[in-house]
Amino acid sequence: MARVVVDVPLPHLDRPFDYAVPEPMAQAARPGVRVRVRFAGQDVDGWLLERVAATDHPRGLAPIRRVVSPEPILTPALLALARAVADRYAGTLGDVLRLAVPPRHARAEEELTRQAPVPPGPPPAPGDPGPWAAYPAGAAFLGRLAAGGAPRGVWTALPGPSWPEAIARAVAATAASGRGSVVVVPDRRDGDRVEARLTALLGAHRVARLEADVGPAARYTAYLRLLRGHAQVAVGTRACAFAPVTRLGLVVVWDDGDDQHADLRAPYPHAREVLRLRADQQGAAALLGGWSRSVEAAALVECGWARQLVPDRASQRSRWPRVAVAADGHPDDDPTARAARMPPVAWRAVHDGLVRGPVLVQVVRSGYLPGLSCQTCRRPARCPDCQGPVALAAGDGVHIPQCGWCGRALPAWTCSTCQGRRLRARSVGVDRTAEELGRAFPGAGVVLSRADRELPRVPPGRTLVLATAGVEPPVEGGYAAAVLLDGDSLLERPDLRAGEEALRRWRAAAALVRPAAERGLVVVCADPAAPAVQALVRSDPAGFAERELAERAELRLPPAAAVATLTGPASAVRSMLDLVRLPAGTAVLGPVPHEAAPAPGRPVAARPPATTGTAPAVPGGSPGDAQDGVSRAVLRSDRRLGPELARALRDAAAVRSARREAGAVRVQIDPRDLG
Repeated sequence: MARVVVDVPLPHLDRPFDYAVPEPMAQAARPGVRVRVRFAGQDVDGWLLERVAATDHPRGLAPIRRVVSPEPILTPALLALARAVADRYAGTLGDVLRLAVPPRHARAEEELTRQAPVPPGPPPAPGDPGPWAAYPAGAAFLGRLAAGGAPRGVWTALPGPSWPEAIARAVAATAASGRGSVVVVPDRRDGDRVEARLTALLGAHRVARLEADVGPAARYTAYLRLLRGHAQVAVGTRACAFAPVTRLGLVVVWDDGDDQHADLRAPYPHAREVLRLRADQQGAAALLGGWSRSVEAAALVECGWARQLVPDRASQRSRWPRVAVAADGHPDDDPTARAARMPPVAWRAVHDGLVRGPVLVQVVRSGYLPGLSCQTCRRPARCPDCQGPVALAAGDGVHIPQCGWCGRALPAWTCSTCQGRRLRARSVGVDRTAEELGRAFPGAGVVLSRADRELPRVPPGRTLVLATAGVEPPVEGGYAAAVLLDGDSLLERPDLRAGEEALRRWRAAAALVRPAAERGLVVVCADPAAPAVQALVRSDPAGFAERELAERAELRLPPAAAVATLTGPASAVRSMLDLVRLPAGTAVLGPVPHEAAPAPGRPVAARPPATTGTAPAVPGGSPGDAQDGVSRAVLRSDRRLGPELARALRDAAAVRSARREAGAVRVQIDPRDLG
């Protein structure tokens, strides 16, 4: 007999079921293999968890239909991790396994089986500390890794291209002790940089790239190479956190504050938390690095789980550029700066910097005019069909307003409040900014970098680079100067993490600029008194994160408190709240009407309009969800009661599932967005 977890999305079926093992499958039906079983009248996929000699089932067992592959993909360590992640995020084991294990690719499996594995050879000898020499505790950290220890550090990186080298040195030190590593980065570009350095230090046969962008065959091949021990180091995006590395010794996450580390599929785990759980389960070392510091990383330092890895003060002063602050707005007697849409200090920084080399201008919003409002009543412009936001896109010199949700062109837009027909800009995107700066600096070349394109090549010399946050192309030798526009709009977002995210974006841009000794200058256009601006000027991301953590502790907000959100049709959210047995002291805020707004600077996907025009439908809900209206409730509890809160929500979801209640409720534990 065998215990199988079936791949069905219903919470009340999140448990193993017993099946008989036919005699012809006795050898192939091993723990960890994929199987097909009969369940609820249809054939479904499943995972064989264990073989058992007896069952409590009162009647005869249904047999396993077939073993999909004899490869034991689901290792005991991965099963334990998936179960812990499901418990942490109030999800199901099946949901986590869909995120953790790539789909089977039969041809890749056969080809890898035919290939002779490349012997990994002896572990590399520990080398010099390299970039870690600038960190007082850097050499000791590498030494403990090489000796087989499990140190845990929160690392504030120095600017420049040395961060992939620092990660590679830590991985090499871990390999010297005969152990493997998992390295998780936000995107493919960062993965390319880290993979190149790891390959140079360890050899290509030791490294496997594990991410969706490489394609299904390559992804499954990399997974099998790690599972079979042919490779010892996994590099990739958030799904790589589950990579089946044998003898795991180190987990690394770069830029853990980036929202790309948070999965958009249930149960919405964050790569940092997955790696933290994994380090605890398997006794591995951990390294959380970035230009800035997330509040969650500060919490790990405060509770003693990790220690700081910060550079010495002399290295910080010599490597970072000088930072100046220019408040948004322009004096009336400076028409040149006003035409360029930047304060005079920023205008002069661009003008003087172009003499020495390329200059970076970071813009908050993508598009041309992404935010429009009525010229008469100043209300935000909305689509008459779906109530989506109206924006202006650039194209062939013709600018026509269109809806950001349904994509409808609105050449004759009319305000529903005052019947006005004229629009005004509420925000300016990177495309419009490129036009303005191109006219203000006619002798300079203009390069546009956006998230929907490959990173452009920046020619040396007099070049203006316009980029949204996160897609700033690196330049050989660094930028001569950088201007960070629209800082106040970034800080004033109705988001718990507005200041933290602003500082993270600004530090990432500043890391691409030449040091102050080479006249490198960063001008941030924002309120000089804002704490994030002051932290940027002082180069003190750790202090900012510590103060943010203290303030959130007073307000009982994550990560100082356990928080969960319930989002869905109003009736379904109310039903969930009636069923859940919350831990003592849990506060329930709401439910209130909710409409998810598109994030600034990110492309908006087209979505269907709600039938009542009040809110978009919840993905996965019933056909009547839109008519019910979308609500959100926030549950807040003591941090120590986080596991109990997650368990209570999972149990309530299972009851609703068993009763087949209408309406899908999205449960998120410690969501990044509480808006």
